Amino acid sequence: MDSTLSLAMTNVVSPIILSFVLGLLAALARSDLSFPEAIAKGLSLYLLFAIGFKGGASVAAHGADLQLASALLAGAVLSLLLPFVAFALLRATTRVPVVDAAAIAGHYGSISIVTFVAASSLLAALGIAAEGYMVAVAAAMEAPAILSALWLATRRGGGADRMGGDLWREILLNGSVILLLGAFAIGLITGERGMATISGFFVVPFNGVLCLFLLDMGLVAGRGLRGGRGLLSPGLLAFGLVMPLIGGACGLATGLLLGLSTGGVVLLMVLGASASYIAVPAAMRVALPEANPALSLTLSLGVTFTFNLTLGIPLYLMVATAVTGS
Repeated sequence: MDSTLSLAMTNVVSPIILSFVLGLLAALARSDLSFPEAIAKGLSLYLLFAIGFKGGASVAAHGADLQLASALLAGAVLSLLLPFVAFALLRATTRVPVVDAAAIAGHYGSISIVTFVAASSLLAALGIAAEGYMVAVAAAMEAPAILSALWLATRRGGGADRMGGDLWREILLNGSVILLLGAFAIGLITGERGMATISGFFVVPFNGVLCLFLLDMGLVAGRGLRGGRGLLSPGLLAFGLVMPLIGGACGLATGLLLGLSTGGVVLLMVLGASASYIAVPAAMRVALPEANPALSLTLSLGVTFTFNLTLGIPLYLMVATAVTGS
């Protein structure tokens, strides 16, 4: 317990997490602090490109092998299966309609790239190495959960087939996925030489930009919590706190089966525990327009994202360290 609290304090007192807390408190206090939409979009584009490029350069240094292929496949399967767990838990503990349960489940099968980055930053601060290709695993876990959510909505809700051309376009051409994979490809092609060329822009200022982005995320999360008080029943609130632990446990088991390092296991736990608030909401808007987006976003961003940033990441690190013995 002391180790968990110590790690939590190490995480919380970092400028990155404190920036999120500042935004959260400002929103809850009804401050007029806000980011222009264009600046918030620019910050997210910067982070996605930097994350993808660094991941591609790391894979170029590592080299493509069976371990990489296995990790990508395992991540995709994990993303495909987690929505079924989330859906079953929601139907057993809450009264949300089938279509809302399916939409929420899709969010919890996909990933939060910002939570992934926050965990990576903590590992770097503690000197814990992780496999460079984990960013590729994160990209592989973006879309499969959307397919599972649509299957659940259609088969359990008796709706019509929703796999239309607009949905496939939304899934395959989602901006965050395209940018992450495209930057990854550029980093893979250019390798260490490319990294050396742009490190002054994408490596040195990265944490400062992340602080600003998380300040904005704190504002968004705080507004969601403030506006979603009437939406969140005790069962839904409990789901937003329990489902990350279930997803993290699945990530732990998968990471151990793959033989990942302690850092790699932590990152896979974080990916399993996080919930999407970018790619999946965009897809659900097209595929399940009757679902209530306020439910999904308040849970994924206001509850689960906040929990993971403050307590979840240190907990996953402590568990992974204890299990791997390093």
